[in-house]
Amino acid sequence: MILMTLEGIGISFGDTVLLQDVTQGIEDHDRIGVIGVNGTGKSTLLAIAAGALQADEGQIISRNGLRISYLPQNPAFDPDRTVLENVVRNIEQEKEFWNVQGEAEAMLLKLGIKDPSVRPDTLSGGQRKRAALAAALLTPSDLLILDEPTNHLDHEMIEWLQERLESFGGALLMVTHDRYFLDEVTTTIWEIDRAGVYSYPGNYEKYLQTKQARMDFTLAAERKMAALYKQDLAWMMRGARARSTKQKAHIQRFEALRDREKIAEERNIIIESLPSRMGNKTIELKNLSKSYGEKHLFHDFSYTFLKNDRIGIIGPNGCGKSTLLKILTGEVEPDAGEVERGQTVKIGYFGQEYEQLPLSDTVLEAVRSRGEYVRTADGLVTASAMCERFLFIRNKQYTPVEKLSGGEKRRLQLLRVLMESPNVLILDEPTNDLDIQTLQILEDYLDHFSGIVITVSHDRYFLDRIVNRIFSFEPDGLLRQSEGGYEDYLLRREELSAGETAGSMKADAGPDRKGRKSRSSEPRKKLTFSQQREYETIEDVIDELTAKSEKLSEEMLQATTDYVRLQELTEEKQKTDDELEEKIARFIELQELVESFNA
Repeated sequence: MILMTLEGIGISFGDTVLLQDVTQGIEDHDRIGVIGVNGTGKSTLLAIAAGALQADEGQIISRNGLRISYLPQNPAFDPDRTVLENVVRNIEQEKEFWNVQGEAEAMLLKLGIKDPSVRPDTLSGGQRKRAALAAALLTPSDLLILDEPTNHLDHEMIEWLQERLESFGGALLMVTHDRYFLDEVTTTIWEIDRAGVYSYPGNYEKYLQTKQARMDFTLAAERKMAALYKQDLAWMMRGARARSTKQKAHIQRFEALRDREKIAEERNIIIESLPSRMGNKTIELKNLSKSYGEKHLFHDFSYTFLKNDRIGIIGPNGCGKSTLLKILTGEVEPDAGEVERGQTVKIGYFGQEYEQLPLSDTVLEAVRSRGEYVRTADGLVTASAMCERFLFIRNKQYTPVEKLSGGEKRRLQLLRVLMESPNVLILDEPTNDLDIQTLQILEDYLDHFSGIVITVSHDRYFLDRIVNRIFSFEPDGLLRQSEGGYEDYLLRREELSAGETAGSMKADAGPDRKGRKSRSSEPRKKLTFSQQREYETIEDVIDELTAKSEKLSEEMLQATTDYVRLQELTEEKQKTDDELEEKIARFIELQELVESFNA
């Protein structure tokens, strides 16, 4: 049954056309995820569907009596009411007041708001968003519209929300950049591109496959039109005259081909930047402890960061993740212990709070103020070229910063950090407010970043994609280390939990409430996400190290009379050979795992 039809929807802001002639329908059990680059109109589309914004053209046709619950990107609160009163006031009163109040208190507690009697202005932006999410979820609805519901949720909350939405009986329309969440919850993807909305059946993984097929077809058609245009251009240049109806039709076809909107192939640009040189000493943490009042965040934590470390920090909201990052940068002092930073360490910090962007500057001026160019393996890349690589096309570069969307400002903030060529990147929730395409660009950048990456993130896909070690804030107050990505961390945690209860439970824990066996109760049948990624690239790494070792051997033969240079080369070759031996051993280990799965 059709709940809502968007018919010919169009809207512009100034000279920017966000949506044009959008026609889509929402049925009663649809689970629709809306994706697209920041600034293309995702939040605008949701606001129009929710009735919070009037389109310039077109109409919304809704089923009689349709109930809609809406979580906006930036929810508003009555400052004169408590958080609980705001939430209850936003819920349609179809239940007894006290029942609603009790449910609201329980859900606020579940979402990390322990004192619902406070005023909204005492909460952080993330807490206000979670309070508004509670109101949206508790409001009885046939169509639930959620704008970035996973932002500011920790891993446990995201998994809880995922299960709740899977059991929701109505239709769902949401914007989220969490790719695992999209995979699990959605059955349809709407992509906003060039002011149009394209619908793809299936979840995010299916969308990627279908879009690639559509792009291949579109590019093939564009190549045919380009070839035809060249033929017609040659015909026109021969001096043909419109002496007949046939020739006039030919000229009209030429003009239509000339004026068509050309389709360009999406380029996968690799940004292999050269960070500032880092000496042997990086960052060393010695017996760190930190508390706020009676709340103990962590104690006696020590770690020495290795070059090219990829560290992911996880834990519930308020456990101290951002505090640990600020201790690393020197913004916050520990209660005990010390942080030693090498003299050559240059930190680039991308925080949760929006920095004071120069609102009156253009995008290009804001980027140039941090660096005129970035040095890469292929030479210098200008600020303008970096803007293009981070989706600020030429015309957009001359837009004042104050006119950017929230997501675009966040992307600009990230680019300004990268322009400073740091050798240690500290990223605090980098996936918040960044669209999927920007996240893919950032992930590719980090793949080729030859420095240390330390990130706090609740995005499970991002962690699996980027990190090779997890620091987890555990309920016992300890900060523990785990090798691999987020999925590897979960497996180790489940194995540990299974081991602790082995004496009182059978090995087979049986199915969960959805009929699935827990991961710890059955043997793995394939590599984890990070293991598979490592397995696919490790042979190339071995080849590179082998070539480097051979080259160093040749240089040593040529430097037999330069004892200082010979010593440097000898040390570098020893380090390379040690790394090569380690990678070969790891390859053998992964190969044995693969063979065991296939046995």
